[in-house]
Amino acid sequence: MASEDATAASPATYSKYSNRVVLKTLLESSDGGLGLVGQRVVIGGWVRSSKEVMKEPVAPLPPIDNRMDEIKSKDVSCVEILQSRIPLFRSIIKVLGGSGYTIREKFETVAPKPSPPPPSTACLQVTDGSCVANLQVLVDSSIASPSQLLPTGTCILVEGVLRQAPGQGKHVIELKAEKVLHIGTVDHDKYPLSKKRLPLDMLRDYSQFRPRTTTVASVMRIRSALSFATHLFFRDHQFLHVQVPIITTTDCEGYSNMFKITSLVGKTDKKEEKSTIDTIEGVSLDVIKAALKEKSNLVENLKRSESNKEALAVALQDLRKTNELVSQLDAREKLKYGTSVKTDKVNISEEFFSCQTYLTVSGRLHLESYACALGNVYAFGPRFHADKTESSKHAAEMWMVEIEMAFSQLEDSVNCASDYFKHLCKWVLENCSEDMRFVAKRIDSNCIDRLQLMTSSSFEKISYTEALNVLKQIPEKKFETNLEWGVTLTVEHLSYLADDIYKKPVIIYNYPKEVKPFYVRLNDDGKTVAAFDMVVPKVGTLISGSQSEERLNMITARIKELHLPRDQYEWYLDLRRHGSVRHSGFTLRFDLMVLFITGLTNVRDAIPFPRSYGKAKN
Repeated sequence: MASEDATAASPATYSKYSNRVVLKTLLESSDGGLGLVGQRVVIGGWVRSSKEVMKEPVAPLPPIDNRMDEIKSKDVSCVEILQSRIPLFRSIIKVLGGSGYTIREKFETVAPKPSPPPPSTACLQVTDGSCVANLQVLVDSSIASPSQLLPTGTCILVEGVLRQAPGQGKHVIELKAEKVLHIGTVDHDKYPLSKKRLPLDMLRDYSQFRPRTTTVASVMRIRSALSFATHLFFRDHQFLHVQVPIITTTDCEGYSNMFKITSLVGKTDKKEEKSTIDTIEGVSLDVIKAALKEKSNLVENLKRSESNKEALAVALQDLRKTNELVSQLDAREKLKYGTSVKTDKVNISEEFFSCQTYLTVSGRLHLESYACALGNVYAFGPRFHADKTESSKHAAEMWMVEIEMAFSQLEDSVNCASDYFKHLCKWVLENCSEDMRFVAKRIDSNCIDRLQLMTSSSFEKISYTEALNVLKQIPEKKFETNLEWGVTLTVEHLSYLADDIYKKPVIIYNYPKEVKPFYVRLNDDGKTVAAFDMVVPKVGTLISGSQSEERLNMITARIKELHLPRDQYEWYLDLRRHGSVRHSGFTLRFDLMVLFITGLTNVRDAIPFPRSYGKAKN
C-alpha cells in the first residue's frame, strides 16, 4: 500500500539552489513523510548522533557433494562442471605423485589475505538545520566506511530511497542510502560538540559551532521568524523601511556611553602631547588611579540607585576626563623610560570624517527626518552601548526595532507597540510550533502558555506616579532603592510589577523629565514627559517609546539645560524650524524579545555572535 500511495503522491520538493530535499519538507508534512515512501531523493546534513549495527554473518557454503548435487540439478555446461571440480582433480594428482604434475601451488604458498571487516550498517541521525526533527539515514558499510560517518558533526550528502521506518519508534520514515556523494569528516578529539550536552555558557566560546546544537538552532529559527514577522507587520500597516547610519556624530540620548571611532590610532600630535604632559607634572599617577576607581564605583552606583539621568550624565563626563588624565600620565611615565608613546590625542581634522564620530546607540533621531517627509517609518539594525555592566540582559551590540510616526501622539505609539508585540507572539505560536514544543521541553515549560496569555489579555496601563504608589503599598517587600518621586524605577521595581503584581505586561507612562532623553515632549505640568515603557514578565523593559518634542523653544531649552553641545543638534533643530509636526515612536529591544519568547535567561544565548565587555570572539 505504501508503494502505491507513493506512486500517486507528489514528488519530493527539491531546493532550487542546492539540488537537495530540505528535511523540513519531509519531516514536518502532515503525514510525517509517509506519502513520499518509495521515492528517490538527495539529502544533506550533519550527523547529530549515530550507531553501527552489525549484520548477521553469512551462512557457510554446503559440502562439495551437496554442491555437486545442486550443480547436477541445474542446466549447466561441462566447463562449469570441470571448473567446480578443479580442486578435486588437483588433490588426486598430488596423491598419485605424478612427476608430470606441473600446476604451481601458488595458492598454498601465498600468505592469506586479512579478512575484511564484518559487514555493518551505520544508522545516522541527520539534521540540516531546517527543523527540530532528524532523519534516520542507513548507510551500508559496502558504500562508505562507518568510521568516517559515525562521528558527531560529520557532514554527508547522500542519495537513496525513502522507506517507512519499522516499528513504532519516533521515526516515521527513514532513508536507505544507495550513494554517498560527499563526506565532510570530523576530528573527533578536537571537535567541541563531540561531548554531550555542553551548557549554553560554554557554547558561547564556540560561536562557529553552537548553531549545530538543537537548542541554539531552535532559538535562531525563532529569531528568524520574529524578524520576518517584524517586516510583515510594518509592511501591512504602511510603514517604510529606512536604513539609518551606524556611524554618527550625535549622542541620540544625551547621556549614553558611546563607542568612539578613530582612524588615527598611534598618530600623535606631538605639540599637543608635550603641552598636556607639562600641565600634569607633579601629579601622582597612583592618586589619579585611586580617584578613577572611586568615580567608576560612583557611576555604577548611580546606574543602580535612585539618582536621575542628569546626575549620571555628569558623573560619566567626569569619569571620561579622569580616564584621559590617567592615559596621559601613563604616557609620561613611558617617556621617562624611553618607551614609545601612542596616546589618543589626535588632530581631529586628520580623522577620516574630519570630526569625532561614534557608533550609534539609537536611530530614532535620524528616523525623524524621514517621518517628517514620508509619514510612518521604521528601522531594524544593531545599536551599540559601551557599557561595562555585567548583566544577563545587556550586550555591547544589540539589535533594535525603531519606529517613528508623523501626525501621532503618545497614545498612538502605545497602541502600535501593543499591537506589534501581540503580533510577534501570535506569529511564533502559529509558525514555530515544533520549535516552541522543543523549547518548552528543554528550556521553559511555560513558554507556550505565556505567549497564549500575551495574545489574549489586555495590558495594564499606569502612570509613573501610580506605579510608585502601588509599590509603596507592599509592606512585605523591601526594595534596595527608596521609592520617592523622581527616582529611576530599577529592574527590581519593574520586574515586581510585571511578574508579581499584575502578572502581565505593564505600560508605565508620564515619567519625570529627568529620567528620559532630552527630545521627549514636556507635559503641561512641567515635571513629566510623554514617555512610556512596556514591561513584560521575565524580561523587564522590552519597549520604550515617547512623543517627541516638536516645539523649537522647548527642545532648545532642554539642550541648554542639559549642557549638550548645541552644534551636534543643529540638523535636528532644523526639523522644528521648518515644517514641524507632532510625532511619536518607540524602540523594541529585539534580542530581549527572543529572550521573552524562548524563556532563556541570558541575552548572549539569543544573539548569533554576542559582543560584550571583554569578549568579541569570532
